[in-house]
Order: sequence, then C-alpha cells, then structure tokens
Amino acid sequence: MENFCGKRLDGRYEIREIIGVGGMAVVYKAYDNIDDRIVAIKILKDEYLTNEDFKRRFKNESKAIAVLSHPNIVRVYNVSFGDRLQYIVMEYVDGITLKEYIEQQGVINWKEAVHFMGQILAALQHAHDKGIVHQDIKPQNIMLLQDGTIKVTDFGIARFSRVDNDTTSENAIGSVHYISPEQARGEMTDDKADIYSVGVVMYEMLTGKLPFQSDSAVSVALMQLQQDPKRPRDIIPTLPLGLEQITIRAMQKNPNDRYGSAAEMLMDINEFKRNPAVKFNYTYFVDQEPTKFVRTGGTATRGQVNQRNEKPETESKSINKTTAIMLGAIAGVVVLILIIAGIFIGVGNQKVEVPNFVNLNYYEDIENNKEYTDKFEFVVEFDVNSTLEDGTVLDQTPSASEKVKKHSEIKLIIVKKNNVVIDSSILGMNEEQARTYLINRGVIPTIKYEFSETIAPGIVLKTSPEVGSSVKIGGEVIVYVATDKEETVKVPELIGCSKEVAEQLLKASDLVLGTVTEVNSDLEAGVVVKQSIEKDESVPVGSKIDIEVSTGIPAESSVDIKVNLPAVNKSGVLKIYVNNELFFTSNELYLDGAEKTYTIKGSGADSSYVVMVDDSPIQKGKVDFTKSPAVVSGVENIAYESVAILPNNLVGKTKSEAISQLNAAGFANVEIVESPSDAIESGCVIAQDPVSDGTTKIPTSTTIKLTISTGPNAE
Repeated sequence: MENFCGKRLDGRYEIREIIGVGGMAVVYKAYDNIDDRIVAIKILKDEYLTNEDFKRRFKNESKAIAVLSHPNIVRVYNVSFGDRLQYIVMEYVDGITLKEYIEQQGVINWKEAVHFMGQILAALQHAHDKGIVHQDIKPQNIMLLQDGTIKVTDFGIARFSRVDNDTTSENAIGSVHYISPEQARGEMTDDKADIYSVGVVMYEMLTGKLPFQSDSAVSVALMQLQQDPKRPRDIIPTLPLGLEQITIRAMQKNPNDRYGSAAEMLMDINEFKRNPAVKFNYTYFVDQEPTKFVRTGGTATRGQVNQRNEKPETESKSINKTTAIMLGAIAGVVVLILIIAGIFIGVGNQKVEVPNFVNLNYYEDIENNKEYTDKFEFVVEFDVNSTLEDGTVLDQTPSASEKVKKHSEIKLIIVKKNNVVIDSSILGMNEEQARTYLINRGVIPTIKYEFSETIAPGIVLKTSPEVGSSVKIGGEVIVYVATDKEETVKVPELIGCSKEVAEQLLKASDLVLGTVTEVNSDLEAGVVVKQSIEKDESVPVGSKIDIEVSTGIPAESSVDIKVNLPAVNKSGVLKIYVNNELFFTSNELYLDGAEKTYTIKGSGADSSYVVMVDDSPIQKGKVDFTKSPAVVSGVENIAYESVAILPNNLVGKTKSEAISQLNAAGFANVEIVESPSDAIESGCVIAQDPVSDGTTKIPTSTTIKLTISTGPNAE
C-alpha cells in the first residue's frame, strides 16, 4: 500500500496525513489549494486497482454520494478514476465516529440518542428518496461533530435500489452485528434493510450493548435470523416505553413488520420528542414465520466468503456415513440426558393459573399482595389516555385462566394520569423498593446517599421533590438513602476551574474525575462549566464526578435574516428550520411580497437554516453561530412553488370525477392514458401516478398521470 503523505495529486490536493484505513481504501486529510479548504480523500488501495469488483464498489460510492445533497450526509467534491489511481474527494469531517462515542459514554442518554437518530433518519430518507440503499449502516460509518451534528458516511456498498436489482452475488454484506436478516440470507434488499440496521444502532446507543454477541460472525448472523434480542428496558429499566417500542419495531425480522420508511420512523421519533410518555400500539417479537435454518456455505456474511471444497463422491459418502453414526450416538446420549433431567425439572415446573387482574387497581390490590407477588413477576406499562381511576388494570398478558410457570412475567397495562403524587409510603422503603415503586408509577428515580445517625442504613430518608409533591410522568425524583458510614464527602465546587485543577480538587476530597465532555460555552476554553453532582452534595468516598469543559466557542448566538415573502396575495404558513429542527412558525401570514425580518438562534460553526412557506422552500443558507452576532453566508432565494396534498382515493372514480377532484386540490396538469381492464369499469380510473397516502404533499405544478379503463380486453 503506497503512502501518499507529502505528495500532491493532480497538482491540486496536498496530502497531509492518514486519518483512516478501511478494507479497500485509505482516507487522507488533504489541502485543496484551488478552493482553499481542507478535504478528505479516499484512495483505492493499489492491490485492488485490477479487481473489478472492488473498482465497481468504489465507483458505486462516488455515484451514490454524488446524487445526494443533505446536511447530514458527507459531501463529494470531486472524483478521479484513472488506471493507476482512483480517488474520491469529500468533505472533511472533524469529529469522532458514533461507535467511539458509544464506547466513551457506555450508554448514551436517551434524549441525546433521539437527537442523533433524527438526523440519521433524515439523511437516510434523503438517500432513499434518491433511490440509494446504504446497506452498511453502523456506528462506525456515522460521524459525530462537536456540536452534535451527525454525518452519515461510507456508501461503499450502497446500491441504486431502482436500478441495481441483483442479490448481492449471494453474499450477505454489511457488518454482521448490524445487518438485516434478509442481508444475512443474501437476499435482495431495499430501504427496509437500512431501517433494521438503524434499529440496531439505536438499541446499542440506548443500552450500551449489541443485541447479538458471539465470538463467531456466522453465529451472530444466525442470531439475526433466528433469535429475538433482549428487550432494551430489561437492560435499562428507566428507558421510556415509547422509545423501546420504536427500536423494536425497526428491528423486526420480517421487513413488512418494520417501518415503511425512514420518514415514518422519524414521525414516531418526533411524536416521542413531543410526548416522552407516548405509547405506540406495537407488539414485541411476534413470531409470524416458522424458524428458518441457514444452509452452511449457502449464505455468507461480510468477510465470510462462500467456499465449497469439492470432494470425490465416494469420499463424501464415507464421511456422511461416519457422521451419521456419530450423530446417532450423540443424539441417543442427549435424549437419555433429557429424560433424566426431565424427571427432576418437571418437579420444579409446576404451573399455576393466571388470575383475572383486569379492573383491579394495581397499587391497591396487586402491588403488595403476596398472594400475587409470590407467584408472578409483574411488568407495568402505562396508558395515559384512559378516564378510569389511576392504577386501574386495562389489560394483561398472559390472559386470565392461562396456566404458566410459577414466577412467570405478567405484563399489566394500567391507567396513569399525567401527574404522579409521591406518597409518604416511600419513606421507610429500602433502596430497591423505592426504585421499583417510582418506576411502576412512571417516574425516573435517581439514588443518592446521605449520612444519618437515626435512620437505618439503606432506608429512604427523603425525596426531591418532597413527599406529597406532584411529578409529571417521565420526570425525575431524587431518592436520598441513609448510610451509617461517615465515609461520605461533600463534592467541591468545580465550575470555573480548569480540568487539571478540578481533578486535583476531587482527588483531595477522595473523589475521582469521571467523564470529561467538551461543550460550547461563553466561558474560556478549558474551564469547567458543569459538574454531574452539585457542590456540597454528600456522596460516598471514591464516587466519580463527570464534568463538562468549555471549548471557548459561544454556546448560542443569534442573527437577523431578511426574507421576501411570495407575492401570491393569499394567506400561508411560514416555518423556519434551523439544523433540520423547527425553530419558528407563523400561521395565517399574508403573502403579499413584503420583506420580513426574523431572528434565528443556534450553535455550531456549520449550521444551516431553511425558510418554508406552505412546505415550499423559499430561502436557505449557512450560519456560523460561533460568532456573536452569528454570521450568515451562502444565502439562496428559491422561487416559491405552491404545494398541496395529492388525493389518494381516485381509483374507481370516473375520469371526470377524478379530474374534478384533482383540480379542486390545486392540480391542473392531468395526463390521461387508456388501458383495458377486466376489474375496473370502462371510463373509470385504474391507477394514478404519483400515488398518495392521503397526506402526501407535492408541488401543484406536478403532472398527475391517470390510467383510464377501456373495459375488458377483447380477444
């Protein structure tokens, strides 16, 4: 592998250093002396210049990214495909991979994970809209900038879903821990393969664990095909139910059970952001297909190439006969062991009948009733829309009268009002009881310790908010647990100190410096701006204290932008998005061509904004929020184009009815084609193009194609 450091490509790109090495290419940091900017250059390794498959994949990446233009996808500036050198010039992303961030954090806070996921899904929807399936979504291929911006990279094995319909040469591709079941089987993939991989990425962010782990890549691929992962809330009990439901729906084995698109999944993410207590009507891990077995050698994962060692027929028969004898002997021993084990296990597998819990009150009738708690383990989920009394059981799984093993899990759906009142009964509980008590009421417990001379160790002293207070579902309650050891110390004040001084202060207090995170702040670079536990809080000796350190970049600034409204003399809705998130809305704004001034706020050097009127972009630009006031550049004014919801119920209507409905919706350009049909009456609509789900918004200038029946095909 040739090292290009110190060389200049095509008299333009000065190679400075290697920043990444992949399977087929090396990525360098370089300076573009024509456009005066730092870029990343991916160069195909020398050994693959004569390999047509690798050259095809390398060109695929450039073709894939070249048609994409999205703030969350790495940009391509230039490509070169010579006989002796092939490279792609891309946007240089100064950050770390999402995988590195997960490894640093262990578990990513769900609010932060949702922020990342929104950007990933927006990028994927853009790619899917362009007909691109990434096929290798994983945290290693997602870059994270300091300001929290996500960049999806490495379209090296992407393909054009509407053009390239091969089955990936019968080889499953993509990293085995993140590939979809259909990829593991080597089948043709579509957008939903990326949805599955996104689900795995979300699972890993929220739990800090991969859903399937094994020393063997083949074993992991088999798990992807045959096993269900552990529920995220079994790993992180405080995880909101709605977020778990989104993750699991994306990871369904059957593509038809997943989200239909990245946009659909993003809608649920946004709904969850608006209401973290939301509950979706999804089911978990429903086995709608029989177990499928994978033929050895029939399907390969990435890095597991199909290899068939042909042997003479006589040798093969001899081996098969010997194998059959050995397997028969092993099977006999296994059956004998199972029979003997069954005699003993059967004694402990006595089943009990499940009572009818529906209409009982969980808190009053079930939670502390030993008749039930000695037989079953209860898992509680909440319904916030019911008008019944708080705690009323609405549904149960398994249902009443079913027989299950003792100590089996019973899932109860109970009524939960918007607010939770902290009852005085929590005082006197032990730590685990208090934790369970709060989780079962829909709030998140945080345990802290406080020395007490009068209360027994491990018993709850107090809460914050205090007993009797009302807390919103999903809110935090701090539980102070007594300790009899005066081996607790008060946390020193670290804010305003340098990282080095903060570490010394903690060491002097017998405490340990935990995770150090850089954040944008108006304070001087390197100064502590936040500590995970406030000063003077009592904590056990040796506790870890996390800190946030200033980058010296202002956390937020603002700037005024001038917008010329469309001169269409009607009312409309104006929306401003900053970094793909809705920042401002103005309803019933009269569109008379006037110039308006709006103030936008944000953070980060490479931010963007878009002004939309009735879902049509009229202005976009870049903003550097690290300056105060922020600096706007690259402003582009876009001609206003009216958009409207495309009707979706035209099939079966007469031609005149369909045209009338389209005209009423604002669509004047209608193309008519005729086709025979045995199912649709002559003169009626067989199909429309483009299609609509009843919420699809498109420009009203779009030509709508209607296929009209001419009646049965005469033979």
